Amino acid sequence: MTQVEEIQTRIRNLPTEDFSELREWFLQLEDELWDKQISVDFKAGKFNKLIEKARAEFAQGKAREL
Repeated sequence: MTQVEEIQTRIRNLPTEDFSELREWFLQLEDELWDKQISVDFKAGKFNKLIEKARAEFAQGKAREL
C-alpha cells in the first residue's frame, strides 16, 4: 500500500469532527500554497504580458474600472 493509499484509508476512518478539522486545515494549506505560487510567478514577471494587455485595453476604452 502506498503512503497516499494509507492516508486515504485513514482519512475515511476519521470521526466526523476530525474529518471536518482536517478538511479545513487542508483548504487553508491549499490557499497558502496558491498564494505563494502566485507571488513567485508575479515576481518572476509571468503576469507582465497580461498586465500590459489589460492596461492597453483600458487605455483604448475596451475595458472599464470595476
